[in-house]
Amino acid sequence: MKKAKFRMPTAYTILFLLIILVALSTWFIPSGSYDYVDGVPVAGTYHATQANPQGIGDILKAAFSGFYDAVDVCVFILMVGGFLGVVMKTGAIDAGVSNVIALLGGREKWLIPILMLFFGLGGTTYGMWEETMAFYPLLIPVFLAAGYDAVVGISVILLGAGAGVIASTVNPFATGIAAGFAGVSLGDGILLRLLQWIVFEAAAIWFVMAYAARVKRDPATSVVGVGAGKLHVSAAETTPLTPRRKVILVIFVLVFAVMTYGVIPFADMGLPLPSLGWWFPELSALFVVGGVVIGLLDRMKEEELVETFVAGCADLLGVAFIIGISRGITVLMNDGGITDTILHWGEDALAGAGPIRFVLLVFLIYLPLTILIPSSSGLATLSVPIMAPLGQFAGVSGALVVTAFQSACGLVNIITPTAAVVMGALALGHVPYDRWVKYVWKLIVYFLLLTMAFLIVGALLG
Repeated sequence: MKKAKFRMPTAYTILFLLIILVALSTWFIPSGSYDYVDGVPVAGTYHATQANPQGIGDILKAAFSGFYDAVDVCVFILMVGGFLGVVMKTGAIDAGVSNVIALLGGREKWLIPILMLFFGLGGTTYGMWEETMAFYPLLIPVFLAAGYDAVVGISVILLGAGAGVIASTVNPFATGIAAGFAGVSLGDGILLRLLQWIVFEAAAIWFVMAYAARVKRDPATSVVGVGAGKLHVSAAETTPLTPRRKVILVIFVLVFAVMTYGVIPFADMGLPLPSLGWWFPELSALFVVGGVVIGLLDRMKEEELVETFVAGCADLLGVAFIIGISRGITVLMNDGGITDTILHWGEDALAGAGPIRFVLLVFLIYLPLTILIPSSSGLATLSVPIMAPLGQFAGVSGALVVTAFQSACGLVNIITPTAAVVMGALALGHVPYDRWVKYVWKLIVYFLLLTMAFLIVGALLG
């Protein structure tokens, strides 16, 4: 009799197990809170509060509370799905992919560094992260058609943008918010972060290209199998690129270009370009309009266009579920009153530390904190007002505390199951979470050691 082989649970099961684990922890971790001024915690004001352990009813409601908390992101994902459903129905993507592969003629590997640099620039400048969800259904088929596996397609986007986010040079949503609470400018420490980005992006590109070359030579070395998942376009399949499809592709690219421009806060970055200040509601509307325009251009009838758009939304419904469920973890922690307690433990651990020990401890403390609170802006608001004043006593600048914070956030968010982007991307590529961990853990270790080296250098330079 054959022994049953262990299979990794799905993303949904992993997240529900984490919700249960967090709920159980509210029965053992003391409840407490800081005093807040304008929504910002004040260092040294932590005090015990009445316990509010989370029960079965709270566990069952957590995912739904997470949906309420993340409804803007979930709707955005569904609208992207509808838009892509309409575009795919026109045949323009199939035609575009087959023509790109034909034009590259065996040089597909150069797509990896080019695209990773693009996503890396987005990550380091404006924190391009949730917005990358729109690119996975587009690029995974391209790399599958080129003879790679789904992991390569996911890595190009997730690790490209992820390396940029780790070393956020002028990211206003992580570095900017954290710098404000630390009492330093966005430009403080930028040279160290710029060097960090160059090193990290180069390491990520090398890592992905090495794996891609290995898979190309021997498909058996793939951690998931070449062509795994339902998203597949064969290089042998030729779809004619008609004039109408060319126009559709132009509009398709234009929608993504407008999305990218719309979310970049040029004013906060000191650039002389008008900022649109768009976020998920505006982006959702953009993809709806784009889908309708492309459907009408393809001469779809009203009923066909609506049905195609709704079917496309349904394709990404699972990803929206994952985002909502993952937010439920933070909701449980806050309702159970343990978020501030965990932060207070970190505050106690940092007391009396020297510069090097302090900055390394800050980085290490932020690793588990990021797992529990994946939102970088939320974690910055909650923790940096506590960490930065402690750094002054240890002789560590606020800018270095900010660098330690953002590096930990970016590093954890490319592997943690509480990161909606990670779980959503894996769901889109049909890559099991354990395979992703098996593939990426070495790069995580490289990034961990490199970050600690950069922080030590920053502490020594003062």
